[in-house]
Amino acid sequence: MNIYPVKIPYLIKSIFHKWIWCFNTSEKHIYLTFDDGPIPEITPWVLEQLNNYNAKATFFCIGDNIKKHPEVFHQIIEKGHRVGNHTYHHINGWKHTTTTYINNCHKTELLLPDSEKTKIFRPPYGKIKREQAKTLRKKGYKIIMWEVLSGDFDTSISADQCIKNVLRAVNKGSIVVFHDSKKAFPRLQGALPIILKELHQKGYVFKTIP
Repeated sequence: MNIYPVKIPYLIKSIFHKWIWCFNTSEKHIYLTFDDGPIPEITPWVLEQLNNYNAKATFFCIGDNIKKHPEVFHQIIEKGHRVGNHTYHHINGWKHTTTTYINNCHKTELLLPDSEKTKIFRPPYGKIKREQAKTLRKKGYKIIMWEVLSGDFDTSISADQCIKNVLRAVNKGSIVVFHDSKKAFPRLQGALPIILKELHQKGYVFKTIP
């Protein structure tokens, strides 16, 4: 099993305070996010599950997948969800120069609709150098991280564990990460409907990243 924090510690959030990890609210709002799509076999299924609870979410899309599957990408927007930048090739910021990283992000930006020009960005793997983040912020991006990690990407755990990860860690204003990817789908398929049902029954409302 991989070792990673299901809930991001306060210390990390305070050190990287210019990045958005959660929202301070007294309302029972939850911010579900989905990384790595759009994927034809998976993203429409996610949209269907969200629709069952009138839930809105934010999809951080890979540019190459937008290019390959524009019809699925437009389904996300047509259903009233928000889309954000997740680089063009899902690259690890720690392994690339700032120039290469920013150019890869810009390539995806060109595929996003004008309505998304209040730009939001999530770094793949959560790995981004300070200079890369600083440059993106100067270009008008908000760096969106997360407070709760479902773990659906982890092939060593079960869907039940993903459910426990989320339900034990969420709170008002939490940003939660899932993945609409082929790798994550075996766990996402089992976890997402139950998580939506449980949080809905507890009175949470599912919102897009503002």
